[in-house]
Amino acid sequence: MTLLAHDRYCDEIAHQVGLLRTVVTSGADLSATVPTCPDWSLEQLVRHTGGALRWVELMVRTRAQEEIPEEQVPGVEGPEDRGDPAALDAWLAETGEMMVAALREAGPDAKVWGWAGILNAGFWARRMTHEITVHRADATLAAGLPYEVAPDVAADAIDEWLQIVEWAQRTLPDDPARELRRPGSSIHLHATDNTPDVNAEWFIDLAEDAVAWRRGHEKATVALRGPLTAVLLAFYRRLPLDSPQLEVLGERELLEFWLERATFG
Repeated sequence: MTLLAHDRYCDEIAHQVGLLRTVVTSGADLSATVPTCPDWSLEQLVRHTGGALRWVELMVRTRAQEEIPEEQVPGVEGPEDRGDPAALDAWLAETGEMMVAALREAGPDAKVWGWAGILNAGFWARRMTHEITVHRADATLAAGLPYEVAPDVAADAIDEWLQIVEWAQRTLPDDPARELRRPGSSIHLHATDNTPDVNAEWFIDLAEDAVAWRRGHEKATVALRGPLTAVLLAFYRRLPLDSPQLEVLGERELLEFWLERATFG
């Protein structure tokens, strides 16, 4: 498993912020409930995403060696005007510029606190790339807009999610991911639009106390097949398994067992 380049993550954060701003200014109802995050409206989702970027920006810029409470982050809650797409858009634009500038100035190796034991700015470049990539999917679903993501980013998002699940299994004693153990069982993810540049297939072994996984095509107990974007969204529980873009082969119950417990974050 190879990470994307630091500049690639920075570029993608800028790109994703731009796409999220497009949703905000599309005329979508900011008060609409987000189907994949039903506790939030579209505006609350955007404020959450922008607030997370501002939180990380402050930690990266100041080289924080411990977690900074969110209430200490300037502008973390967004503009005072509620329901104003122009104000929300301007805040999001400024937020994205601040985040990317801080990451580029820091470089991937700058020492910064991180919750997964990876104590550098590179961790946050990757984490926030996928934070905004997935939440943009939530936003587009709420707004009824189409969603696509670059293959290298989508594949890396699945890699990172598997690493987070493994970290949660090893580190968080009460996390549901600790239950993801089933000897003799495995999951295969197969992107049907796989390209030579991106090996978008995964084999996940549930035999041990922590999941073991690798890229590649291998027979498994259950396989999830479909275009890479659809596989990504299903694996992040943003797209139902019954969606026409997807095909489940083998023991569907095992895949449901995984999705019910791989919930960290």
